[in-house]
Amino acid sequence: MAKYNVEVQLTGEDGNAFAIMAQVQKALKKVGATREDIDTYLEESMSGDYDNLLRTAMKYVEVN
Repeated sequence: MAKYNVEVQLTGEDGNAFAIMAQVQKALKKVGATREDIDTYLEESMSGDYDNLLRTAMKYVEVN
């Protein structure tokens, strides 16, 4: 279950990690996530490989 109740569509991003992080960050801002939560999301996203990036996105938002 995602931490925030907001959906992010990642299809069409063609595997671009920066585009995915930007989409999730935008969604987090939209639902009022704190700057601390957004920074934590970004740190977690960048702390591993591409699979980690996707797992982290799913941890914070609903991904479709």
